[in-house]
Amino acid sequence: MEKQKLPNATAVLVLGILSILTCCCWGFIGLILGIVALVLAKKDMALYIENPEQYLGYSNINTGKVLAIIGIVLSSLYLIFMIYLEINFTDEELKGIQENLIEKIKHQQQQE
Repeated sequence: MEKQKLPNATAVLVLGILSILTCCCWGFIGLILGIVALVLAKKDMALYIENPEQYLGYSNINTGKVLAIIGIVLSSLYLIFMIYLEINFTDEELKGIQENLIEKIKHQQQQE
């Protein structure tokens, strides 16, 4: 019998990568993609454990799962940070902080 590729191996890997790449989109997109990747990985891992000699692509599942976990952690941290900023600062305060940073950078560049 010829070995088959796990049905969601590539999808889990792609979603894991995308969950890291999109973690700075307010945290929502990366969080959703990471969770979807973990659900798909769990299904395929169960399928592989039932009959390991029939399937290929288990390394993709493991890699995608690790990337999804990293993406979920980064997205969660970014989401918490954004909520903290929204609660503690107004838009004017954030713009003032940004302008001060820009002025300091310009001043440093002029000194060099």
